Amino acid sequence: VDEDSRQRINLVDDPCIAPYYAQYPYRQHIAASLTLTCPSAIPFSLFFPTSFIMKVLLFRLLSILAIISSVSGKTECRLSSLPPWSHKVIAGGCSRAFAQAVLYPVDALRTLAQTRDGRTLADVGAGALVKGCGQTSSFALFTGAFQFGIYGLVQPKYGPLIASACGAAGSCLVSVPQEVLKQRLVTGVYKNFREAVQKIYSNEGVLGFYSAWKPTVSRNVPFVIATFSSRELLQRKILEFKERNEEKKGQLKLSPGDNLLIGISSALVAGLATQPIDVIKTRMMTQAASSAAPYKSAFDCASSVIRTEGWKKLYSGFGQRAVYMGGLWGITFCLEPALTSYLKRERGTQ
Repeated sequence: VDEDSRQRINLVDDPCIAPYYAQYPYRQHIAASLTLTCPSAIPFSLFFPTSFIMKVLLFRLLSILAIISSVSGKTECRLSSLPPWSHKVIAGGCSRAFAQAVLYPVDALRTLAQTRDGRTLADVGAGALVKGCGQTSSFALFTGAFQFGIYGLVQPKYGPLIASACGAAGSCLVSVPQEVLKQRLVTGVYKNFREAVQKIYSNEGVLGFYSAWKPTVSRNVPFVIATFSSRELLQRKILEFKERNEEKKGQLKLSPGDNLLIGISSALVAGLATQPIDVIKTRMMTQAASSAAPYKSAFDCASSVIRTEGWKKLYSGFGQRAVYMGGLWGITFCLEPALTSYLKRERGTQ
């Protein structure tokens, strides 16, 4: 604790993180010029958790802070000194990564339900529910950072529709490789994350990490548009309802519970509309796990499923996906405004 009653955290000395840090490309910048400080009132365990997965996620966050520090010309990165444009980036990234890590097992069950050969947990083992969780969830830091960062920049000028489309398209640079790695690990194509990266790169090259990118983008863009647009609409309607029934007009704010319900509702609407595309995307990404002839294209996949298995198969795994996406966006939309407000308050007290 320094003179400002703030905690200084040196994560890179942790024995679990040290091996990763030794090979990390930004290690010199983090070690030499980045000190992360936070109010001492916040529990230290929140910033220095015992969970290995959360340590990896926090380490990824440090790299984002290091990059922001470089761009801003800072030699020490305090939460209160972060530039305004970084608030949405950090809050969105942290919220999305935390939500995805918590709900990873549910998403694994959704992936299994959508596979071509109908794999079950009995086929791949219970370990598949968390295989690659830490590594692939760390991608979500950047997925959320792209989505909310781009949305925050574009929305004031062009509105939620265009802003959400831009955020979704930009985040696909990270989310597509994440999906490829996650789904092949869950279905047992590869034993671990390192093997997945090595074999995909050696057998398919860099483009292998963007396998089935077309159906993924075709799913993500309309899904995020529907989710963020529904969020804006529901937020406005709830605030209007509160103003009609409360005395403090113009001073009302959405509660965490409101944002949680908004996220769940928005994701369910978007999920129902994009479920067939999600099934096609999963089939194409995981067809290496099947002995059947590979699909030639997304259209071939869709027509083959309808012809041989019936159109209802395009909604396989919807229950699992509804739980996953509802929880994911509920938690994300609940945490992101709270974290953004916190960062703004910290900057205001500088």
